[in-house]
Amino acid sequence: MSLPRKGFDKLQHAQQRLPMKATSEDLTVFVSVVESGSITATSQSLGLAASAVSRSLSKLEEKVGATLLNRTTRRMHLTDEGAFYLDHAREILHRMEDLEERLTWRLRAPVGRLRINAASAFMLHAIVPHIGEFRGLYPGIELQLNTSELNIDLLAQSTDIAIRAGALSDSTLRARPLGAMQMQVVASPEYIAHHGRPTGVADLAGHSLLGFTESECQNAWPVHDVQGRRVQVRPSLSASSGETIRLLALAGQGVACLANFMTARDIAAGRLVKLMPELLNRELQPVHAVFYRGLTLSIRIQCFLDFIQSRLKNTLIPLD
Repeated sequence: MSLPRKGFDKLQHAQQRLPMKATSEDLTVFVSVVESGSITATSQSLGLAASAVSRSLSKLEEKVGATLLNRTTRRMHLTDEGAFYLDHAREILHRMEDLEERLTWRLRAPVGRLRINAASAFMLHAIVPHIGEFRGLYPGIELQLNTSELNIDLLAQSTDIAIRAGALSDSTLRARPLGAMQMQVVASPEYIAHHGRPTGVADLAGHSLLGFTESECQNAWPVHDVQGRRVQVRPSLSASSGETIRLLALAGQGVACLANFMTARDIAAGRLVKLMPELLNRELQPVHAVFYRGLTLSIRIQCFLDFIQSRLKNTLIPLD
């Protein structure tokens, strides 16, 4: 219910004269009186004396500096200021109740099934290494880890959380940013020893290129030709999984373009070598955890999101 301008001015003037110091108990009594329609009914529902309820209302009106309820021995009705105050009092009490409920959930050990979906490479390199720790912290959560190389329908696949890279387009989902990834062109030292090191875009035509079977956009490598355009490669050997492509690259089967979270350990150990770093587009691809919209998250989902976000700080690139 909106407050007429005259009533708003009166309430604003009252606030300037006397700062509001209402308590949650004041708000509870006021809302209960309005909703029950009488002081007697409120005294019974809250376990207070009728005189205590009446005093609480009077003190609240003193604090806000405005009459909220016109009361007689037979009836009562809200003033314009009271109607304005009621809307906000209800919202404040609802938020307080929600906060207490969330705190209770955090203190209670979460239980139940939690279904998580991600591309196989992300699951293996970014999530699986932390699962032991998560299960130790939350033994009551039954995890189901599923992999899919394409974006899934969370409802159709009975999935609670999905990890997605790149721009998001589904407005029915909520998203928690986890960080970002960067693509790198790599090959094994053995492959380079037998076939040479490509130093420019034109050199790629003479090499065995490893790419994806399903998504054409995943075969647009972030290296620029002389016109500054991304290079669309045609793989001579393709796979649906990034992890399969990584294993093929490690086996010396060709040149691949893979995310840094997959290749960092291999590069550090000398199993893979970065190629054409000076030609790479350094743009970042955001990584999000997505889940269904809702007023309140399941405690299982909240626990996992908080946990995995903190653990991925050293795996993904922080988003500014």
